[in-house]
Amino acid sequence: MIFTVAIDGPAAAGKGTIARAVASRFGFAHLDTGLLYRAVGAKGGDPVQAAQSLTEADLARDDLRTLAAGQAASKVAAIPEVRAALADFQRRFARREGGAVLDGRDICTVICPEAEVKLYVTASAETRAHRRWLEVGGDEAQVLAEVRERDARDMARRDAPLRAAEDALVLDTTALSVEAAVARALAVVEARLGRPGG
Repeated sequence: MIFTVAIDGPAAAGKGTIARAVASRFGFAHLDTGLLYRAVGAKGGDPVQAAQSLTEADLARDDLRTLAAGQAASKVAAIPEVRAALADFQRRFARREGGAVLDGRDICTVICPEAEVKLYVTASAETRAHRRWLEVGGDEAQVLAEVRERDARDMARRDAPLRAAEDALVLDTTALSVEAAVARALAVVEARLGRPGG
């Protein structure tokens, strides 16, 4: 069975948590596409060459979840040649046998417009900054400034800006618990599959 769940949204909205839960419930493969960009940014050097030579081993680095890696990812993701180099990898992953869940910034709009399920997971900048601050610590006001800066860059970039696909279900997690947000996403996938998750 080929079945793609595409999940987009800004940083710290909860899309990764939801994606992992959906993949686990239905036995689908999961790809956090942000890790591809984080890995390219972390490799340093020429970002286009880094993207073209990316391997699965690069995705296993233990420094890819840092704030610095996230900022580097947002910068290299604005380079059209980098996006092109990583797009084919993502599309192959999405249409693999057995089902796949991909989360990122342009999965619904660019990478997998044919996805069977499209979700846009969002939350207020303040809520997302607080969540990120709980993860990484530091100065919460600075984290909020960085979240807003990243949002602006991701939404304003010329190539594949962050936005909700017209046919995506918007899931605002600002006032939702993790459990409630996951339950809503699972219900959408179950309805599309025509069966409850096992």
